[in-house]
Amino acid sequence: MAHGEDAELNELRRRRMRQIQEMQQSESSNAQAYAAQEAEMARRESERSEILRRILTTEARERLGRIRLAKPDVAASVEQQLIALAASGRIQRQIDDTTLRSLLERIAPERREITITRRER
Repeated sequence: MAHGEDAELNELRRRRMRQIQEMQQSESSNAQAYAAQEAEMARRESERSEILRRILTTEARERLGRIRLAKPDVAASVEQQLIALAASGRIQRQIDDTTLRSLLERIAPERREITITRRER
């Protein structure tokens, strides 16, 4: 009886070790895929910021940075449009703050007027 139990116990140990090794390999490949994805995102962000650095003046970059803090979706939209214009060759010179403001006025949705009226009791 003892010999049969030992063989069965050894077989269970081997199976469990295989399962653990397979899980570790799977986790390792997932971590590698995640790291590769992170590296690709960092590379794209680096390219994006380099393009913006080339096509915007310092003042325009600062304004866009402030807008990014307040309205990230508007800033992302403006950045995409600027990069597309640069890629198509339609930007001939650096965009200054005044030009960026006019672009923002065309892109940004109109502001809503909010009026607060107080009622007396």
